[in-house]
Amino acid sequence: MTSFLHVADAARAALAALDWPSGAVNVVDDEPAAARDWMPALARALGAPTPAPGHGRPGWARGADNTLAETAYGWRPQEGSWRACFEQMTGDRPGTAGTTGTTP
Repeated sequence: MTSFLHVADAARAALAALDWPSGAVNVVDDEPAAARDWMPALARALGAPTPAPGHGRPGWARGADNTLAETAYGWRPQEGSWRACFEQMTGDRPGTAGTTGTTP
């Protein structure tokens, strides 16, 4: 499983962490995803071919968990899931099919 985080959420977490006690804290989005889910979505967002499926990791393997950041420090991601962020990426690429961008 992979856990993603928008750069704006990472920046907010870094600033908030200045007031947290020392120690490791995971800050990730709330939707960990298997590569079989996020890789095709990223390929579509980039206008690239969908990668061939691989063997992957066992189903019990999980990405990072931000429970400590949420429960102990009140931090939550604000920028949406990886799916929403991947979809937003195409809006910034002029000429990408299916987006709001325009071809110069």
